[in-house]
Amino acid sequence: MNEADNLARRVAENLLQREGTGPAWGISIDDAREGYARIRMKLRDDMLNGHRIGHGGMIFALADTAFAYACNSRNENTVAQNASISFLAPAQPGDVLIAEAHEVSRSGRSGVYQVSVRTTDNRVIAEFTGLSRTIGGVVID
Repeated sequence: MNEADNLARRVAENLLQREGTGPAWGISIDDAREGYARIRMKLRDDMLNGHRIGHGGMIFALADTAFAYACNSRNENTVAQNASISFLAPAQPGDVLIAEAHEVSRSGRSGVYQVSVRTTDNRVIAEFTGLSRTIGGVVID
């Protein structure tokens, strides 16, 4: 692992440790590198909607978390400026959802990221696109 990817991993772990949502939902980090993050979460009964499938808000939140880890990977404070999601298939209770975020482009203080949410058997659940904005400062000293 190179120095930039090592920093990205430390930033992602620090963000996960500081947030209340990720630990409460059981999010774990599989991989974090510069401009990239892959995380996972098991879909529990309290994460389902009234149709007994994965609540869209939970799926969005998982994708948004992977997006956050990828866009903060250079240790520059970065926030979401805009995001959209397309739900493609229902997630079932007990599914382990994997959100994989890739940096598509960066220009100045803005970046575009694509996040795919899939099950462990590679079934596509959702596709998320996020626009980031770097706001100054660092995530970790």
